Amino acid sequence: MTHHEFNFDLRQVVFALSDALDLVGVDDVAHGKRVGIMSANCAGVMGWSIEQQMEMFDLGMLHDIGVSSTQTHQHLLQEFDWPRSREHAELGFRLLSEFPPLAHLATPIRYHHTRWEQLLQMIPGQLTMQQAIQANLIFLTDRVDTFAAPHYGQYLFDHVEGIRQRVLSVSGSYFSPELVDVFIAASRAEAFWLMLEPRSIQSYLQDQLGHGAHPRVGMPQLRALAYIFSRIVDAKSEFTATHSLGVARLARFLAEKMGVGQDQCDKLEVAGLLHDLGKLRVPDDLLNKPGKLDTHERQIMNTHSFETYQILRKIDGFGEIALWAAYHHEEPDGTGYPFHVPEKNYR
Repeated sequence: MTHHEFNFDLRQVVFALSDALDLVGVDDVAHGKRVGIMSANCAGVMGWSIEQQMEMFDLGMLHDIGVSSTQTHQHLLQEFDWPRSREHAELGFRLLSEFPPLAHLATPIRYHHTRWEQLLQMIPGQLTMQQAIQANLIFLTDRVDTFAAPHYGQYLFDHVEGIRQRVLSVSGSYFSPELVDVFIAASRAEAFWLMLEPRSIQSYLQDQLGHGAHPRVGMPQLRALAYIFSRIVDAKSEFTATHSLGVARLARFLAEKMGVGQDQCDKLEVAGLLHDLGKLRVPDDLLNKPGKLDTHERQIMNTHSFETYQILRKIDGFGEIALWAAYHHEEPDGTGYPFHVPEKNYR
C-alpha cells in the first residue's frame, strides 16, 4: 500500500476528536455531545431534514473547539454571559475555516455566544438567516446544558421547569423567540432529558455513525485536521506553544533518516501531532506548576497518554497511530506509563 491509498472516515475521526474537546470539562466529559443531541432534537421538532439534524449534532460536538483551558471552561460553565466568551468562538471559527471539509460549520460556531438581537443586525451582511438560527440554537442548548450540569446524576426532572423558565426569561433578547418555543415544545418530553444520560449518549453516537453520508479523507486532509487539534492542545499551556508540531516534525525527520517508508512516516507525523490530546483533561494549574509535581499530581498527569489512546483507538485504520501516540512515555525497561510496556514487546 502506498501512502496515497490511505483514507479515513471523516465522521468517525470527528467523533473521536470531539472526545478530546470534551475532556476539558475534566469531571464532566460530555458537554459537546449533549449540546449536539439537544440541538439535533430541536431541529427535528422544526421539521429539518436528517442531514440538517446531523449538522446540528456536529455543530454541538465541535462548538467549543476553541476551548483548551479548564479555567475558560469554568467561566463558561458558571457565568451565563461571560464577557470573554466570544474569544473561544472566534478561535474556533479560525481553526475550522482552515479545514475545507468542516469549514461550513465555522460561521455558526463564530456566533454561538452572540445574542439574538445582535445576530438580527448582521443579516444578511455577515451571515445568513440559517447560520444565525444555527448559531443561536447552539447558544441556547449550550446554556441549557450549563443550567442542567449541577443536576446530572441526580433527579434532573426536579429542575427541568426552572431551566425552561430561565430560557423563557431571555426570549427575544438572547434567544430567538421561535427557537425558545421549539425548545419548550421539545423539552416537554422526558426523553429529551433522558437522552442526555451517559448510556443514552453512547447509543446516540452509535446511531449517528450508522446513517448519513460518510465522507472519506486522505492522509493530507487527516494531517491538516490533526494539526488543528494539536494547536488546541498546545494552546492549553504557555510552555507548549508549538510542542506537538515540533514532536511531529522531529519524529518524521528521524524516521526518514532511518529509511522508514513514506506511509509509516505519514502515520508517525499524525501520531506526533495528536500524542498529547489527553492533556486537555489535565487542569491548567497542574500543567503550569513551576515546581515538582507531588504524588497525586503525578498520577493525574500520567493519565494523559491513556486518554489519548482511548480517543484514537476508536478510529478505523488508526491502530498503529493510536499505539505510537499512547506509548510516548513508555521506557525500554517497562518503567514508563501508562501501560508499562517493556522493550521486548515492541519487537
